[in-house]
Amino acid sequence: MRITQFSNFAIRVLMYAALDGESPSAVPDIARAYGASYDHMKKAAAELCRLGYLNSVRGRIGGVTLARRPEDIRIGDVIRATEGRITLVECFNPATNTCPLEPACVLNRALHEAVEAFFAVLDRYTLADLLEPAPQLAPLLGLAQGGAPRPESRPDA
Repeated sequence: MRITQFSNFAIRVLMYAALDGESPSAVPDIARAYGASYDHMKKAAAELCRLGYLNSVRGRIGGVTLARRPEDIRIGDVIRATEGRITLVECFNPATNTCPLEPACVLNRALHEAVEAFFAVLDRYTLADLLEPAPQLAPLLGLAQGGAPRPESRPDA
């Protein structure tokens, strides 16, 4: 199974915001830290705000901050919310299913069980778990330990 780039970026935005501490994290800084498209990160951040995982702070020193404690953000929930309907195979979507085997298919049941197992594992992890190696993660994103951004990582824009 594979998650979309959008879900991957959503998790990355949450990690950056958490590592950045209580100060707003500017989306251009997040995109630059990951070497990713600003537009992709902006869309992920906007969706996370809409879903209630992030707060948006407007203005020159604005950005995004966590709306929940890292311990309260389950990775499985974030992936479910950002992935939408998981369609591993055609028969997972009744609207497009043309497989004549579907009513008696054991593969269909096995794949549904596999998706449930995938999310069961992700549900065991919170954002706090992903941040355990914070002293190693923060510098990799251009953040000083303790969450404060390094001066060179925050341009005037």
